[in-house]
Amino acid sequence: MNEHASSGVHIASVRLLLVIWVLLMIGTWWTVAASNIDLGPLNIWIGLGIATVKAFLVGLYYMHLRWDKPFNAFVFLSAFLFLGLFIGIAMMDTGQN
Repeated sequence: MNEHASSGVHIASVRLLLVIWVLLMIGTWWTVAASNIDLGPLNIWIGLGIATVKAFLVGLYYMHLRWDKPFNAFVFLSAFLFLGLFIGIAMMDTGQN
């Protein structure tokens, strides 16, 4: 019997990890491209949105939350969503006089 199957450990394939890595690199490129376009206050939200999606990918695949109990993934991903929301609101407030 496979040692990892009996212990409940999930091993992600190299192909999957490379696909996620490529998606993270594309997200990084989008972040740099978005920072070069002046969209006013939307720049903050676009940057935070891209960062949140990248954090979701890291959490789900590199931290193996996709194969863990759904509640753990929900709590982790919700924390990132609310962190992005709180930072975004705080950043909007810093532009006020």
